[in-house]
Formats: sequence, C-alpha cells, structure tokens
Amino acid sequence: MNLQKEYSYTNNRQIWRLLPTETSKIIIEERDVDTKEVYFSCLDISSGEKIFNAIQLEEKFWIGIETIQNDIIFFHRFLKPDMPGHRGIIAFDISTKKVAWENPEYSFLFILDNKIYCCQQFFDGKKFFSLDSSSGKLVEELGSDSERINYLQEKALGQQSFEDYIFPEVLNVNEKGTKRIKEILNSLKNEIVLTGPVEYTLYSSFLLFTANEVLQDGKMKNVFRAIDLNSGKILLEQSIFAKTDVFITDSFFIKSRLLFLLIGKTGLVVYSFKG
Repeated sequence: MNLQKEYSYTNNRQIWRLLPTETSKIIIEERDVDTKEVYFSCLDISSGEKIFNAIQLEEKFWIGIETIQNDIIFFHRFLKPDMPGHRGIIAFDISTKKVAWENPEYSFLFILDNKIYCCQQFFDGKKFFSLDSSSGKLVEELGSDSERINYLQEKALGQQSFEDYIFPEVLNVNEKGTKRIKEILNSLKNEIVLTGPVEYTLYSSFLLFTANEVLQDGKMKNVFRAIDLNSGKILLEQSIFAKTDVFITDSFFIKSRLLFLLIGKTGLVVYSFKG
C-alpha cells in the first residue's frame, strides 16, 4: 500500500473547520480574524474539484455551521457578537448555492428523520418545535416537553456514524503494543531531537504521526510522517509548521481511505491510500 497525493487547497486564510458530508463533499470554513470575515468553500472530497469557493452570506463574520444533511448546510447566527449562544437557522442549498430558507427566531438543536428540532426562549422558559428540514415549515409545536426533546436528541446522536473516521491520539509509550512504534521513534532520534507529545494512529501497515522537532535556535518545527511499520521506511514526510513556539495538535485525520493533512494554518493536502 502507498500514499498518493490527490489535491491541495489554500485560499491563504486560516482554515477553521473541515466538515465532510455524507454525499462525498467537504465543507471548508475559513476565517480572517483581522477583517472579521468568514468564507465557506465546498470541494468534491475525492478529487478536490471546487463546487463553490469562498462564498459569504449576508452576515460576514458572526455566523457558523450547525450541521450538514442532504446537501443542505444549516448555519446559525450568534445571540450577540463574541457570545457563544446561537440564534436563527439558515438553510443553504449546496446544489443551488443559495439560501433555501431562513428562520431568525428559532435556535437549532438537532436533526432527526428530516426534521429540525429547535427552540425559542420566552420569559417563562423554552418552547420546542420541529420544522421540515427542506422547507423550514412548522411541523409540530412541542411546548416545553424537555423530556421528549432529550429522548429524541439521544436517538439522533445514536444515529450518527463515525465508523470511517480515524483520528490520532497522543502516544503513551507505557501502553502495550507500542514496542514497534517506540523502535521507529528511537531510530529517528539518532538524527533529530523530538520534544513534547506525539500524535499518532495506525492504518493498515502505516504508522502516521506528527511530532515536534527542536531546531538549533531553540524553536520547534512540526512534521508529519508516514512510515511503513514492517520496513521502517519513511513513505511521506511533510512539514506542518516550519517554525513554532508551541506544540501543534490536530493536524490530520483519515476518512474513507483519504488522509487529510493541515499545512500551517491555511493549507490542506489530501492523500489517498492505494493498493
């Protein structure tokens, strides 16, 4: 098995979130904290072909994504700038590249069976509602029945699947089964100085990991490596941050035999596992 580069992506803005969809797309959220603007792009997850690039909604910064379902991105606004509370639901259709519907009063909770469950805050407490996810039309008024909402939310969470995702974890050298990993890391230490935590995962016959290396000036660089567990051969070596003062985390993940590798703050490179 080998790694093959499929595509790279950058708009030279900070990548905030990567959100794969169930329809083989990936949504990229980028934020410019200086100009206070947020941009959203959509790529074909396998080829990197741009379905849309750097779109903005009417609200240019205080907006985020709740979830994506059936090629609809559900956005939210914020109650107030710099405050975490969400308010409003904006349904953006990926295929038409337009807002399909919007409701400014409700706050999104979750989706179940193509219905959006949401709430509205009143003086005497919250009231709950369900909306048709494709049209935004009211389906049911649920009053203040929080027990039913909690039950339905647990049901919705139970239907979410992360089976084809692999996320790295921090290496604990005292765990059983890490002997070969320690051997490989020790062989690297003959040439470089590693410091801080190592984030890794195993995939087929690969060891995939990021580690911080000490530079001559005392700073660090963060490097991703893919190494054949059997031969110890380095199959891929990619600098994540050329120079940094802090430990870097959450630089890569795997989904559907694709490796997503964040480069610096603004770049994405995607590799596929072949063979």
